[in-house]
Amino acid sequence: MASQSPVTGVSFRFIEANGLTMRIAEAGEGPLILLAHGWPESWYSWRHQLTALADAGYHVVAPDMRGYGETDKPAAVDDYDIVHVAADMVGILDALGEETAIMVGHDWGSIVAWNTVLLHPQRFTALIAMSVPYGGRARQSPLESWKAAFGDNFYYILYHNEPGGVAEAEYDSNPRGLLSRLYLSPNSPREVPLVTDPLRSAGGWIDRLGAAKELPAWLKAEDLDYIVAQFEQSGFRGGINYYRNFHRNWEITENLDGVKVQVPTLFIAGARDVVIAGATQEQLTASMSRVVEDLRGVVLIAEIGHWVQQEAPAETTAAMLGFLNDL
Repeated sequence: MASQSPVTGVSFRFIEANGLTMRIAEAGEGPLILLAHGWPESWYSWRHQLTALADAGYHVVAPDMRGYGETDKPAAVDDYDIVHVAADMVGILDALGEETAIMVGHDWGSIVAWNTVLLHPQRFTALIAMSVPYGGRARQSPLESWKAAFGDNFYYILYHNEPGGVAEAEYDSNPRGLLSRLYLSPNSPREVPLVTDPLRSAGGWIDRLGAAKELPAWLKAEDLDYIVAQFEQSGFRGGINYYRNFHRNWEITENLDGVKVQVPTLFIAGARDVVIAGATQEQLTASMSRVVEDLRGVVLIAEIGHWVQQEAPAETTAAMLGFLNDL
């Protein structure tokens, strides 16, 4: 039996999708919008959009993604590749009896969303991607590119790919330490990091992130408590397994080389999100237009960082509804 949702107007239930038991949070009735969260997150990242989009006349569903929260957590790393996770999204539509949906993703959920509409174009009528833009299939494995770029220096994606489960061992030992350091705004005050040596040999990740002096205004203490509790229950291994498939994903998507996203698409990000690395609206529009046939807009929200739909919920939802209303 599903636990009770902490958000008024949002309910939980379990469904069977693509061979998994998945917990979904849902609200509203109408055309289906599917919200895919990123790392290290859960359905709760969409708490503001679930109710706002439901009020606008949509059936809004945010699953705990494979490996997270109360959704099943397969043991094999390969079970987290992009083909499996995209099939999870289609499996949710099937379980709900829906032929089509609007696909939305943030962070890793954006990677899932981009690839889901490419792999299953007949099942999705529109796409909203947040924080992680799409530039087409890379010429070489991104993992090899990062190894060449960072060498012996620490980079969290390479850390997540180290053998022996070192990353999840660190994070599982101190979930609050990691999450309280990641869920911050670009201008959040921090303590001096305990580790400043860039070499990987100097340590893991948590001590490289300055501890928060205070929570940002958009994250209440009870929000952080809920997020931490989710990871205390589930552990971090499932989410980290997505990173362990970067190379495999590149290998198994050769069929997507040169294939363009065909559905109407909107991209949203915080202007200060480290993922877009200072790129302007014009630069992002130009790069994505090469691989997205119907890019309707690029929205950058000033002074906002990576957690865009939580940091700026009203602005994010307004951009989403503006796009949806024009479909």
